[in-house]
Amino acid sequence: MSVRILLVDDNKTFLTAVRNFLVTLPQVEVVGQAHDGKTALALTKQLAPDLVLLDIVMPGMGGLDVAAALQTRDTPPRIIFLSMHDSQSYRTAARELGVYGYVGKGDFVVDLVPLIDSINNDMLTPRPAPALDSRIQP
Repeated sequence: MSVRILLVDDNKTFLTAVRNFLVTLPQVEVVGQAHDGKTALALTKQLAPDLVLLDIVMPGMGGLDVAAALQTRDTPPRIIFLSMHDSQSYRTAARELGVYGYVGKGDFVVDLVPLIDSINNDMLTPRPAPALDSRIQP
């Protein structure tokens, strides 16, 4: 079983780099990508990904607003913020929104794979997700 991922970032170069990295992972299927929040919401509804990798700061509708909107759905996808804006205030907002994790863009190659593996394990064996505080470090 693979984790179906939607990528959302306004930086097209970074989005391509993340996609190129993810397609090398056997447990991942990249199902789509969006460059803004409005498109991300539409694609999430259409594609029903397991995971949305979401930038926090984007023009128009930012990642925090997208995450809040996604969390109101009947079956929301898991969300991992992937951002170069790594501050306590963003981590607190992510924790309050109940997102699955928070990864700095500079560390995504190292930090993203364990979170994806955790999601894949959660999908295979239904059980409560690990405490959010263990994934989003202060």
